[in-house]
Amino acid sequence: MTEQSNTTGQPNPEPAVTMNSTTVHTTNTVDQDQNKTLTLVIYILQLVSCFVGFTSIVGIIINYIKRAEVRGTYLESHFTWQIRTFWWMLVWSLIGLVTTFFGIGVIVLLVAAVWFIYRAVRGLLNLNDNKPMPV
Repeated sequence: MTEQSNTTGQPNPEPAVTMNSTTVHTTNTVDQDQNKTLTLVIYILQLVSCFVGFTSIVGIIINYIKRAEVRGTYLESHFTWQIRTFWWMLVWSLIGLVTTFFGIGVIVLLVAAVWFIYRAVRGLLNLNDNKPMPV
């Protein structure tokens, strides 16, 4: 391992660490790994919301707070996918609740639930393969 020094002969405050001419993890790689884990957690929160409704709300809050950190990466498409999934599920749930009085609401809610689960599972599979989502 070697440290680079500046022109005064003092070590740089943030030395470049090398091992056998290869650079060890950069901050961007670590951040991307953390953001990938966070994206995974949000998909899990979405799926858990099928049983405990409020976890999806926690997920959408995290999406909006962390969105700037994933901008420009393949994870941005996952965040967009998750945000759209949340809002469209909310719309279809409200339509289902309102139309329950007319007898078709239960069908709307069931179709919306299947669609919601499909989107979360598809997102998980693409995330696992490091692929962006088609947004």
